[in-house]
Amino acid sequence: MLTDAQKWLCLAGLLLGGWLLYLLAPVLTPFLVAAALAYLGDPVVDRLEAMKVSRTLAVLIVFVIMVAAALALLLILIPLLQDQVFALLRRVPEFIDWLQSQLLPWLTLRLGVDPASVNLDAVRQALTAHWRDVGDILGVVLGQIGYSGQWILGWLTYLLLVPVVTFYLLRDWDVLMDRLRILIPRRYEPAVTRLARDCNAVLAEFLRGQLTVMLALALIYAVGLWLAGLEFALLIGIGAGLVSFVPYLGAIVGIAVAGVVAFLQFHDVLHLVYVGLVFGIGQSIEGMVLSPLLVGERIGLHPVAVIFAVLAGGQLFGFFGVLLALPAAAVITVLLQFAHQRYTSSGFYTP
Repeated sequence: MLTDAQKWLCLAGLLLGGWLLYLLAPVLTPFLVAAALAYLGDPVVDRLEAMKVSRTLAVLIVFVIMVAAALALLLILIPLLQDQVFALLRRVPEFIDWLQSQLLPWLTLRLGVDPASVNLDAVRQALTAHWRDVGDILGVVLGQIGYSGQWILGWLTYLLLVPVVTFYLLRDWDVLMDRLRILIPRRYEPAVTRLARDCNAVLAEFLRGQLTVMLALALIYAVGLWLAGLEFALLIGIGAGLVSFVPYLGAIVGIAVAGVVAFLQFHDVLHLVYVGLVFGIGQSIEGMVLSPLLVGERIGLHPVAVIFAVLAGGQLFGFFGVLLALPAAAVITVLLQFAHQRYTSSGFYTP
């Protein structure tokens, strides 16, 4: 057991570490991003090492693949999405005109809705004004960049720092883990090592499986909607795939948005059926093939736990909290299972 002095020393160390993290938060972002990339790439490096490839060469191969994927994302995918976003914004006034000329009279005839209570003209004027503002964003950004040399210098530092730190962390990842394990008190080292190994296994499988499922669903939705002739198929498909980490949320959001776009584009029910088929096929593949094969029941989280984790992460830490909510929930699940085992085997639980 720890003495009182040791307990106070541990508490002081935790408080000091938290205070330092709070002070260094503005400069920790590139290191955290690099650590996450190194964590994701280390299993691939280990597999290449098992194939008799040197550690440095394996790290170089994985690093080149990561850089190529990032460049492809920046140079190919993001411009396509930007074009579709701008095209969607340009079509919004047309959609509002259709709502005012077609849907609003139908609602008035069927449900007795007062047309004066729905001021779509003001909505259209506001959106048109904001669309003009969007066209000036590039000029504002360029002006800000020219005005603030420190801002652009900071971003360039981040862009250069993340690849460098990722490379060195990938190369020395196993060494760093061994040194951390040596620092653990010998009395607690077996339990801590076993717990860390379980957390690592669950987290790695969860991240790899969930990311693969999200990308596969985004591809299925985008290709399916494109085959159905839907405008903005890429934008809707990728958006629905990215939010599919919450069970059924991706399909619900995708069906709602794609259904509205399909009806406004084609004005018939047949394309609504096509949209339903696309998302139905995607959900069937996800439920019967992707999730059992890539995620599995061992690390599957209950839908209520997933929703709570995402909302709690967003409330506590904002956008980054949403991104880290599910990995943190997977690790917390392992810790709770360990605590449950210790509790049921303790004298407090059984006399």
